[in-house]
Amino acid sequence: MVALAAASAGAEFTCPMHPDVIQQGPASCPLCGMALEPQTISQGDGPNPELIDFTSRFWVGLILALPLLMFEMGGHLFGLKVPMPENIWPWVQLGLATPVVAWCGFPFFERGLHSLKTGHLNMFTLIAMGTGAAYIYSLIATVAPSVFPDGFRQGGHVAVYFEAAATIIVLVLLGQILELRAREATGKALRALLDLTPPTAIRLEDGAEMERALEEINVGDRLRVLPGASIPVDGTVESGESYIDEAMVSGEADLVAKGPGDGLTAGSVNEAGTLIMQAEKIGSETLLAGIVQTVGKAQRSRAPVQSLVDQVAAWFVPLVAGIAVVAFALWALMGPEPALAHGLIAAVSVLIIACPCALGLATPMSIMVATGRAASAGILIRDAAALEELSKVDVVVLDKTGTLTEGKPRVVEVMPAGNVSTRALLTLVAALEKASEQPVGRAIINKATELGCELPEPQNVTVAAGRGMSGEVADGVLAVGNEQMMREIGVAIPDGLTDAETTRIYVAHDGVFAGVIDIDDPVKETAQAALQTLRQEGLKLVMLTGDAERPARRVANELGLENLICGVLPDEKAAEIERLKRTGRVAMVGDGINDGPALALANVGIAMGTGTDLAMETAGITLVRGDLSGVVKARKLANMTGRNIRQNILFAFLYNAMGVPLAAGLLYPILGVQLSPILAAAAMSLSSVSVVANALRLRATPL
Repeated sequence: MVALAAASAGAEFTCPMHPDVIQQGPASCPLCGMALEPQTISQGDGPNPELIDFTSRFWVGLILALPLLMFEMGGHLFGLKVPMPENIWPWVQLGLATPVVAWCGFPFFERGLHSLKTGHLNMFTLIAMGTGAAYIYSLIATVAPSVFPDGFRQGGHVAVYFEAAATIIVLVLLGQILELRAREATGKALRALLDLTPPTAIRLEDGAEMERALEEINVGDRLRVLPGASIPVDGTVESGESYIDEAMVSGEADLVAKGPGDGLTAGSVNEAGTLIMQAEKIGSETLLAGIVQTVGKAQRSRAPVQSLVDQVAAWFVPLVAGIAVVAFALWALMGPEPALAHGLIAAVSVLIIACPCALGLATPMSIMVATGRAASAGILIRDAAALEELSKVDVVVLDKTGTLTEGKPRVVEVMPAGNVSTRALLTLVAALEKASEQPVGRAIINKATELGCELPEPQNVTVAAGRGMSGEVADGVLAVGNEQMMREIGVAIPDGLTDAETTRIYVAHDGVFAGVIDIDDPVKETAQAALQTLRQEGLKLVMLTGDAERPARRVANELGLENLICGVLPDEKAAEIERLKRTGRVAMVGDGINDGPALALANVGIAMGTGTDLAMETAGITLVRGDLSGVVKARKLANMTGRNIRQNILFAFLYNAMGVPLAAGLLYPILGVQLSPILAAAAMSLSSVSVVANALRLRATPL
């Protein structure tokens, strides 16, 4: 089970906007001031403590700020009279506003002060400066009004702005709450995946069935899974047949038939018969737990476009503070009476409306939502950079076996040589292939098992990447591989055996040619439609395989692939990727050990989830189901995410480009009105909410 209570003091926390910031225990980001979030997404995680805290502060602030807003704004708009003497009302305002500013707004002032100490100015710097200026000015105007010159007076009185300071705090809290709820929703979706695993499992113990907590289940345990029950851990069917709903990891609603030898994934649902399974991966080692943690890490990763935002943020806050000072000076010199009071209002409005939170949220929110959406469709994105790169590729390179084909090859013919029998040849080769992860090896083992062959243990196995393998089997040295391997060990292949449209495996025993095994691997049903969609998008498609030309050409012709590179070794695959990268941005799709270097060198590597661990560890994107339609879905999501990020950034820039001049007083010469700090705070909160809402559209986007 994934570790519980990630919010404990010893857990590592990081910032959604600055994932490089990692600290032990809850804290605020030293760069942007946002509360750090736990790195580990866990079952049992409670609600976000910052959300609970801000919600409490919001309701207290709202109750206290409403009377201020009602009588002050109502007096200006509707002529409402304050039900008390005018000289008492400022003191009442002071009493109502002080708890709002001092307690409800305390997190903002704390973070704003910290930003000044560290020199990392952020949204909380502006909020603290704006609300602090309005409150301190109003406090002095109430306690010692005589200190203010005539430029602050109107009708002999010094105006106070307690309602502005209090209402700004409440509106900023509201914006933070809405933003936190949106971020909380993405976390809940991932925790809901973890909750798909049942809390208990039925373990077979000495012939008896005992219900045990999932924490008590160990690797190797035999478990019974009843119809309608969720699979508790990753494992293999030992006996029984059923249909499994794997939509939680594949994104597809189709039921998958399972029988002896087939794999089971924790969290999937047994829809029909009873199964006996053997546990192979438990707790944090299961595929489901791995998906959740990988998606969580991807949500915290930085897209390359974020560097633009960081460059802007570096000068944004000082620039806004400078504009606020200039606005105050211009109003003081040229504004109507009370000129200094109008200048103060303009300066506060500029500081509040220009809060850069919308700009900071533009990229992280889109990445957070997109990676969660991808996971629900069976697409596992390792980091934001991979998602951004996928939207820019113009060349897609595809491996053959397990990528274009089903990756479930079968033996179609065994042709022994000399005095070697078919059964003996299969026994020797299958024994050696026990040390291999390749699909071809599994096909040979399955064929030998069908014939009831007893397989000895191989010794001193050596793998020749892209060519084959050799080792000691049954007191003899066995070599299994392609033509190149036979040439390297000096074994001659008889005439007429080097030309076939199937994948042909050559065997040598003690340096003597011993026969061939023909393997066939059907093309995936969804491959043709997926490739056609990619062609329509203008992508160049290349098949890159280590297989011989004739079987590779057969698959290429069947799928209409004009660009074929065959017979290449793993290092040669990497060299081909480097060559293709000189012509454009390359995505490599593969599933085997020999695809690892190519996946790593491509602009973005895409691994089939049905392939080897090395391929998945090397790739930036993994298709859990191993279906090429996932490439189409991933690219569509990448394009939509890129557009979404650009929309968010454009909106944030336009918002500030329009909002700052309005707050500084652009409307006054035209309409004779000045933007209220309260409206500035509402606009600022709305900007953040708008960015969040735009990012959340990705959750409902069909793929």
